[in-house]
Amino acid sequence: MGSPVLSPPLSRTDAQIEAMSAEEVLSWAYEEFGESLCISCSWQKQSSVLVHMVSEIGLDVDIVELDTHLFFKETYETRERLVERYGLTLIVPEVLTIAEQHKVEGPNLWESKPDHCCHIRKVEPLIRALEPYHAWVSGIRREQSPSRANAKKLERSDRYGVWKVQPLADWTEKDVWRYIMSNEIPYNPLHDAGYRSIGCMPCTRPTRPDEEERAGRWAGSDKLECGIHVEKTDS
Repeated sequence: MGSPVLSPPLSRTDAQIEAMSAEEVLSWAYEEFGESLCISCSWQKQSSVLVHMVSEIGLDVDIVELDTHLFFKETYETRERLVERYGLTLIVPEVLTIAEQHKVEGPNLWESKPDHCCHIRKVEPLIRALEPYHAWVSGIRREQSPSRANAKKLERSDRYGVWKVQPLADWTEKDVWRYIMSNEIPYNPLHDAGYRSIGCMPCTRPTRPDEEERAGRWAGSDKLECGIHVEKTDS
């Protein structure tokens, strides 16, 4: 059995990367990984920020859309507005149709086995989509939920075999909105209707101001994550 292939050392330390601004992290990541860098988007407010930021800096980065086929109408409309404004070409990994999933797993899997549903519709497509890349930019922030409180601006994901670049890790929700408004960036209108975090239609509700930002996701359960940002490998 051969020795594992080791990645070359990075040009910046964790401490140096943590001290960088979001724009600096993105610029460094592009210099470091080039065409092996991609961004995932699900068309929430963080997607709007990252797409605009990459455009402003002038980086040519692949955009991977994680479309579960269960998005809100407003989410798809937001995607089209961002695609038109920034001239995006999207990479869309294949996913089972809802009808196919019903046939194989039974109806409304998101109700009976939400973790398994997320695995089929988000995790497995992302695993396939990330195969050509060495680094993946995500919009997660520490403030979003307890499960993300320790997120770093750069982490190694053994699950996907890539570096996770998280330029907005130290941003607050107010920081996100300040950036969107000051740059007049298109954003998902559901945010104006109380949806501070937006996922699939069956699993998302508006949140109250006193709740955590992601409290409207899988409300009434102890589920906090869809699974794509969890290092475990079981479904």
